[in-house]
Amino acid sequence: MKNILLQLLLALICVGASAQQTIVKYLSGRDKDHTVQWDFYCTGGRKSGQWSKIAVPSNWEQQGFGTYNYGHDKVKSNEQGLYKYEFSSAGFGGKKIFIVFEGSMIDTRVLINGKLAGPVHQGGYYRFKYDITALLKPNGKNLLEVTVDKNSANSSVNDAERRNSDFWVLGGIFRPVYLEIVPQTFIDRVAVNAKADGSFQLDVYPGNLKGGETIQAQVKKRNGQSVGKPMVVKAGGAAEFTQLKGNFTRPLLWSAEFPNLYQVVVTLKKGNAVVHRVTQKFGFRTVELRANDAFYVNGAKVILKGSNRHSFWPETGRTLSHQVHLTDAGLMKEMNMNAVRMSHYPPDQDFLDVCDSVGLYVLDELTGWQAKYDTIVGRKLVKELVVRDVNHPSIVFWDNGNEGGWNRGLDNDYDLYDPQKRTVIHPWEKFNGTDTKHYPDYKYVSNVVATGQEVFFPTEFMHALYDGGAGAGLDDFWNLMMKHPHLGGGFIWAFLDEAIIRTDKDGAYDADGNHAPDGIVGPHREKEASFYTIKEIWSPVYIGQQAISNEFNGKIPVENRYAFTNLNQCTFKWQLVKFPQAKAKTTVAAVVAAGTIAAPDIKAGEKGMLLLNLPAAWQNNDALYLTATGPDKKEIFTWSWAIAAPAAIAAKAVMVAGKAAVSATQNGSSVIVTCDGISYYFDTTTGYIQKVVKPLGTVSLSGGPVLAGVNTQLKEFKHQAAGNKYYVEADYQGDAPLHIKWTFETGRPVKLEYRYTRQGDADFMGITFNYPEEKITGMKWLGRGPYRVWKNRLKGQALGVWHKAYNNTITGETWGYPEFKGYHAEVNWAVIENKEAPFTVYTEDKNMYLQMLKPAREKDALANNNVEPPFPGGSIGFLNAIAPIGTKFQPAEVLGPQSQKNHASGRPVNGTLWFDFK
Repeated sequence: MKNILLQLLLALICVGASAQQTIVKYLSGRDKDHTVQWDFYCTGGRKSGQWSKIAVPSNWEQQGFGTYNYGHDKVKSNEQGLYKYEFSSAGFGGKKIFIVFEGSMIDTRVLINGKLAGPVHQGGYYRFKYDITALLKPNGKNLLEVTVDKNSANSSVNDAERRNSDFWVLGGIFRPVYLEIVPQTFIDRVAVNAKADGSFQLDVYPGNLKGGETIQAQVKKRNGQSVGKPMVVKAGGAAEFTQLKGNFTRPLLWSAEFPNLYQVVVTLKKGNAVVHRVTQKFGFRTVELRANDAFYVNGAKVILKGSNRHSFWPETGRTLSHQVHLTDAGLMKEMNMNAVRMSHYPPDQDFLDVCDSVGLYVLDELTGWQAKYDTIVGRKLVKELVVRDVNHPSIVFWDNGNEGGWNRGLDNDYDLYDPQKRTVIHPWEKFNGTDTKHYPDYKYVSNVVATGQEVFFPTEFMHALYDGGAGAGLDDFWNLMMKHPHLGGGFIWAFLDEAIIRTDKDGAYDADGNHAPDGIVGPHREKEASFYTIKEIWSPVYIGQQAISNEFNGKIPVENRYAFTNLNQCTFKWQLVKFPQAKAKTTVAAVVAAGTIAAPDIKAGEKGMLLLNLPAAWQNNDALYLTATGPDKKEIFTWSWAIAAPAAIAAKAVMVAGKAAVSATQNGSSVIVTCDGISYYFDTTTGYIQKVVKPLGTVSLSGGPVLAGVNTQLKEFKHQAAGNKYYVEADYQGDAPLHIKWTFETGRPVKLEYRYTRQGDADFMGITFNYPEEKITGMKWLGRGPYRVWKNRLKGQALGVWHKAYNNTITGETWGYPEFKGYHAEVNWAVIENKEAPFTVYTEDKNMYLQMLKPAREKDALANNNVEPPFPGGSIGFLNAIAPIGTKFQPAEVLGPQSQKNHASGRPVNGTLWFDFK
């Protein structure tokens, strides 16, 4: 009996306590994976003119309704979506009830039981709510009716959010809808200003005070442990809000490196009775843009390294989920980014919560894509933006529109709701002490490094259309930008390819031509090569060393590019490895030795040395790996350096020669050399190999070696035996001389030696062959991988043995990664897998590039396509130099030193390849 009474007492206590909390009752689902069916009627386009069901939240195009439009479309559809949903208000007597919409595109009219809940809301990306207490039927069923117009009756809203915007313009209630149930006297909202010095200010906005109330605020750790004493003040007064202040000794500070969070429990009381209680997460931190200086967090200079992120998922448009937010923030952190710009609208609230938790600096943006809201609607939307987002420590700037979408009359409105007084910027403009120039070329950056006084951080740069930009050119840009005395950082355009899955085209991906395939990751967050380039260039543990020699003493220069972390808070380990040979079935390297490094005491912003205690015989291995791990126990980057030279690796595969003679015959214009039962056909009129015939089939290698990109004519062709060897030689004349020499010797692969002399600028240099693309099935190689490279995007790839099957992926248009076609760096050997018979090519030369076919052209390539670099005419090439790639707006030549054409000095270039057809 006592137990029963105790349980009843506890239950009553719990009910009483929970009754003082804000109750949230969802009418829709919470995200793209958890939806609720509402009645729905679409006035135009697909499935229009009849009532049916729709998932809420969603964009109705992705549910099969209406018409698709991209912002650049000259003709926009203008359908309406009519929603109905019944809900109960039972059990909420005596409470005040608000209905909250997290986001609805674009004009939204809300009726409760046939009566208007409030003014029509205009603006698609903002939270709005209505007090519907008086409209509800007590303890009964209530009818919610919502009319959503895809276009706004306010022309400025259309201009800012839809007309000519460079993103998909969709319709629908795309974020959750819920009831917010509070006591009649309640806390409407709070605004926190918690600084790095421990000072704490809390603005509390109470509602419907009766008189005599007090407000208490208790700061707590995330685990609930109280910090300091509660702050208590009398509620009310002449001001709109009640302010509480306190000071805390040595709080744990919030930053992107150490995202320490607290919470404040705010209690509205009448005497000793709790009237209402809310809890708000926050972080102690101070952000400052110091004029003619830099951007500071907690007194330390911070360089922002980020990308622009659209809120987008291909199946569901702008309706996302917690898992999507976690994935996106996790990928950014994995790339060693510390910042993200919201382009071009406020994101889901949950994404900002994730940024608070994992540590990302955020630029939160009012919509305005090259056009601005009028002042009347703009002021309402600024308030909705700041009131919702003000307490996130991750937010460090407010963006008042984008690229000319700045209503300058709104600049001072942000401070009305933000006690932290964060800096307001105009992306693309010099404003408020910042230079956020979009898509500067290398010359512009050089000029601002020399003369710029504003804090420089382009809010869009390195435009990543298809496979251009992003990581390509970033190394030169970043090295130069780091010399700027007032560098604030930069934001790459863009994080993801914004390709939607069209429900009207059998699920086809659509990125609206070349408008939206400009991500570092694909629409489902598939990693492209630039992901890893950025990861290396933006590593806070910065190692610039690109090669090691036999004289290497175990010392590696390192720079600490963190703002707050000492490198002794990181961990380091090394591995010495040997790679499997080409004929091995595995691609996994054998770890011969491994060890850890005593983490050096190198403070943020300083330089020092990593000391690797390698074994005495370290030179006997193929490669050295070095991995750095951050304080969060996650990999920062793994660097890899070759130890064994390509010639040494090739020597292991060259068998001891036999004693049998090599034979040769001539049949018309073909010379046929037979060695080890394999016949090699050469064309005497061109000097090129024609094919290789084995007992069980033919290998269709032909048309080479050709000097890539150079017109030559055969000058002399000869072939002869010498002892147990046979030689085939050809000399070419023309724009550049080329000498080639084939050596056949039983028991060995076929040796090809070549020498050419070039002078002047060239897109690429080396030799090529032809092999039918339709017969290639895959490739395995020892070199940098697994992604292809460009001349201005060499970083990020790891030295190892890699394998990939043939694909015809077009970056940003089809999404099978890594792409098969293209240039591959630091190749030692490659197995060309095919439908005839696999063959292996070894090189004795350092820094050899393998050209594997030529990437297919994008169907929507630009007329002057900066992101379609030149390739040799042959299908398989062994090159000493390759081409760079540009960005959407800039050709490669304006992107810095690594993006220039290759300069040939006129000195002879020698190369040696071994072809193994056995």
